[in-house]
Amino acid sequence: MTASRNSAIRDVLAFLFRHWRREKVLVAITAASMAIATSADLLMPVYSGRLIDAISASVSTRSAGLQDALHAVALMACLGVVLVAGRHAGFLGIVRLTLRLMSRFASDAFWRVQRFSTDWHANNFSGSIVRRITRGMWATDLMNDTLLLALWPAVLVLVGSSLLLGAHWPMMGAIVSIGAVLYITLSITLSLRFVAPAARLSNAQDTRIGGAMADAVTCNPVVKAFGAESREDRRLGKVIDKWRQRIFRTWTRGTWSGTVQLLVLLVLRISVILYALLLWWQRRASPGDIAFVLTSYFIIHGYLRDIGQHVANLQRSVNDMEEMVAIESLPLGVIDRGDARPIRMREGDIRFDRVTFRYGAHATPLFEDFSLHIPGGQRVGLVGHSGSGKTTFVKLLHRLYDINGGKVLVDGQNIADVTQDSLRSHMALVPQEPILFHRSLAENIAYGRPSATMKQIEEAARLAHAEEFILRQPKGYATLVGERGVKLSGGERQRIALARAFLADTPVLILDEATSSLDSESEALIQEATERLMVGRTAIVIAHRLSTVRMLDRILVFDHGQVVEEGTHESLVVLHDGTYKRLFNRQALGLLVGTDAEPEMEESEDEALSGYGTD
Repeated sequence: MTASRNSAIRDVLAFLFRHWRREKVLVAITAASMAIATSADLLMPVYSGRLIDAISASVSTRSAGLQDALHAVALMACLGVVLVAGRHAGFLGIVRLTLRLMSRFASDAFWRVQRFSTDWHANNFSGSIVRRITRGMWATDLMNDTLLLALWPAVLVLVGSSLLLGAHWPMMGAIVSIGAVLYITLSITLSLRFVAPAARLSNAQDTRIGGAMADAVTCNPVVKAFGAESREDRRLGKVIDKWRQRIFRTWTRGTWSGTVQLLVLLVLRISVILYALLLWWQRRASPGDIAFVLTSYFIIHGYLRDIGQHVANLQRSVNDMEEMVAIESLPLGVIDRGDARPIRMREGDIRFDRVTFRYGAHATPLFEDFSLHIPGGQRVGLVGHSGSGKTTFVKLLHRLYDINGGKVLVDGQNIADVTQDSLRSHMALVPQEPILFHRSLAENIAYGRPSATMKQIEEAARLAHAEEFILRQPKGYATLVGERGVKLSGGERQRIALARAFLADTPVLILDEATSSLDSESEALIQEATERLMVGRTAIVIAHRLSTVRMLDRILVFDHGQVVEEGTHESLVVLHDGTYKRLFNRQALGLLVGTDAEPEMEESEDEALSGYGTD
């Protein structure tokens, strides 16, 4: 556990200092400004002592004493101006530094999260991810303030005061320096070994609260459908109860830590005062010297008292930042090679050349020595039971996973050698369950082609038969669709996704049962529009309802990562004891009896990969 704590502190501080080096001018200006301000604060007790001595001597030499006193006051005023100016410059510097770092950390973390693998996103709550990043962002503010505005001046004051006092009275300097070192050591030990472990558990539970809330809010339509609001309240209540227990333990330990530190400071204060009285009694110190000692100690005491809080703040900011910092060390999953270039795609010719692929560390590959050629412009249907490899085939084509062996070629180019964004920008995907951004309908349609004009957006909507319901919306194309498109029906979301594909106008088109959420009349219209869209393009249609692939050029029947049958609908439906014929007959029978006779075809492949877990 100790090693883990130390590792977290090292990792977070190393992360911060790397970014400080990129802003070294700002850091240097801020540190120098605070050093100047602190030096002025450090010298103030010297002239306070001289002022007291001048006043004490004024009984015999009143005019000379007044002159010395005014001189001391003038110097104290100058030091005060330097103190104010230095702190002002330091605070302006820290504002600029912190805002730059917070912006960069948020951007960098978002950049990495966007590029993490689909498996990583499947295993992490979106609410938890956002909480890690935002909590780490704001912890940067506290850490910068603690290091540059608090601990750095405190170290200067402690060292400087110990030297000044030790120059006059070595024993006094020893008492202050030894006491300060013991106090700081105790503060750090209590923070790292007593408070920090509890704080780390509190943060982990805080992340879970964000995840639990996001999960329930995102699935609110399901909650309402089953009248489960109270059940979700209780579920979140359990998470909050555990969070409250952990926070209570953290705050209680922080309170005990602060109390112990105050007791140590009390002992140090009494020791300094008693030794100052001893110096006065032995006539080794004047009243001004005593004022110098006491004023110096009060400054030291203030910094020491706050050091305990600064160390606690440092540890808390480390706890808050470590989850964000950990994001930087996570592998991206699929990354572009250093010499990757944009793909040049025209025909959309696709070739899987002896491809081997397994999910995660699974011993049995889903695809093994798999080869398949889809000529450019061919319309191909992928059918088969859930887990047979249809969706995985498309994911490998999109390079959402790296293959374990072989090559995937598009227009003769290995997709491992090209940039992922250029590859995917040449492939329009209409998923079975379209996901929309909480943006306007026009923005959602134009997502695959941001430069599109309003006229082009409207044309795409007409082709997808989405214009009618769009114009019924309160603000037409400017209507916001809600998170994940929750304001629209399933069929409406699917039409928007189809319009997006129409507008993208890519060489390769992928349809994952794109008409499954439409009524019969709309389905017929979309089928007609989709057939027009597929002309001149390589089209891959993942089909659960076989009626959607009857008119395609070629049908591939997948089974356990292999193509077991291929041909046109007419050639496959007459194969004796063929898989396609069996599936087609079962669905035809379901239509005759008015039931859905294709339950195994409705399951999403990623939920049932027949033993090929997605890790």
